[in-house]
Formats: sequence, C-alpha cells, structure tokens
Amino acid sequence: MGVVLPVLFALLAAFSNALATVLQRRAALSVPQTQGFRPGLVLDLLRRPVWIGGMLAVVVAGVAQAVALATGPLSLVQPLFVLELPLALLLASLMTGRHMSHVMWLAVGGVVVGLGVALASAAPDGGEADVPLDRWVPALVACAVAAVLLTAAGLKRPVGKARAGCLGAATAVCYALTAALMKDSMRVLDTDGLVGFLTTWQTYGFAAAGVGAVLLLEHAMQGGPLVASQPALTLGDAAVSLLLGVVLYQEDVRAGWWIVPQLLGVALIVMGVLTLARRGIDLRTGR
Repeated sequence: MGVVLPVLFALLAAFSNALATVLQRRAALSVPQTQGFRPGLVLDLLRRPVWIGGMLAVVVAGVAQAVALATGPLSLVQPLFVLELPLALLLASLMTGRHMSHVMWLAVGGVVVGLGVALASAAPDGGEADVPLDRWVPALVACAVAAVLLTAAGLKRPVGKARAGCLGAATAVCYALTAALMKDSMRVLDTDGLVGFLTTWQTYGFAAAGVGAVLLLEHAMQGGPLVASQPALTLGDAAVSLLLGVVLYQEDVRAGWWIVPQLLGVALIVMGVLTLARRGIDLRTGR
C-alpha cells in the first residue's frame, strides 16, 4: 500500500483536473477575449454554468491531490498529472462527438508508457516530512520570480503561441508550488490537527498560489493555441514539482544507469504531449 494509495488518489485528481480543463476551456472561449491581465475575467466566467462545473471538478481534484500528497512523495504524485492532457482530450472527444485519430491514440499510449517507464526507473521515495524555513524561503522566491517574469513576458506578446506558452509555464510554476505547500500543510494537519492547519502559513500559501494558478490558467487558455499552452503547463508542472520534491523534501530518485530509461520515458512523454496538443480537439467547433 506504500505507493498504491497516493497513485490512486493522484489518478483521481488527474481525471478531475482533466474534466475541469475541458469545462473551463469551453467557458474561457465563450467570454470576451482580453489582451491584458484582467481579474474581472473571473466575474465573466462566474456567469457561465459550465465554468462553475469546472470549478467543482477542481475542488474534487484538490481534495484527491491533498490525500495523494499526504501519503506519497511530491516527485511521485505530481508527474502523474501528465495524464491530464490525454484524459482531457478523451473527455473532449466524448463531449464533441469527434473521434480521436490513430495518431492521437498512439500519442496517448506514448504518454502512458513513457510515464510508467520514467517513474518506474526513477522510483521516487523517501524524503523529509518537515521542511525547514531556510529551505522554503529560496524556493518561494525562485518560484515567485519565475512566475512573475513568465507572466510579464507573456502579456507583452500578442495572442499566439509565445503568449500562451509563457502564461502556461507561469501557471505550471504556480501549480507546482501549490502542491509543495499543500504537502507541508497536510503534514501540519496530521500532526497538529485542524487548528494547526488553519494557523500555519503553508495553508494560506498554497491557497494564494492556487488562486494565482487558476487566474493564470484562464489567461493562458485565452492567450493562444493549446499546442503552446498545454505542453508548457503539463511538462512544466511535472518538472518543477520533481525539482521541488528533491530540493525541499530531499526525496530520492535513482541515478546512475537508471537515468537512461528515465530519459527514454521523458522523451516518449514529450513527443506524446506535443502530438496531442498539436492535434487537440477544438471545443468550440468539435475539430
């Protein structure tokens, strides 16, 4: 049961996030487009029942993710969210009545096999339960600076691949940071109870990072094509989460010759994600 429970809840979270992505993208494409950073975008989306449905799915995903992070390493749980893209496209296919091509099915297989090979060869495990503040501070600063720079770079560009890619990458950093903070707050909940959970800074940290991630995600969806935003979000989240797991929680991953199958798995994931994003289903037209 060492990895079974976190894997099961991570898969549930990935499915819920995939459903949320499909519903939120449909909602984001139904409101007036924005050229700048507009917090009022959320007010427009609140009038769309499909967006509210997406947010409910986000809540389910958040609870499942919290359980997964409380019972397993960050470097195991977060990479499983790579499955969000193939799951999202499968759900979009069902909603639009459009069948996925053989190439897309092969890409889905590549992502699944690649993820399995990468995680099996890396075998992430161990780590420290309690992260000291002197480790948190540089990580928080680095993530904040990266998210701000990526957001600024994206908003300076017109609607297109560069804008969507930068905003997608900024969203990925926020999602990874949210997961890292959530894991620590779950530890506090387990050791100090509800009072400790509600009074620790990590709880409000992951809430703030999560809100920022959601707002950035909506702008990334409007910022350009899926082929630019989704790979940056999917691959960036996994990469930054793995880095935070090793740096913050001192989690172990295999090195030596195990790096070869890890790189092979990563290559399959990257090729699959890029193919799926490029051939994604348009939620407005069903193409």
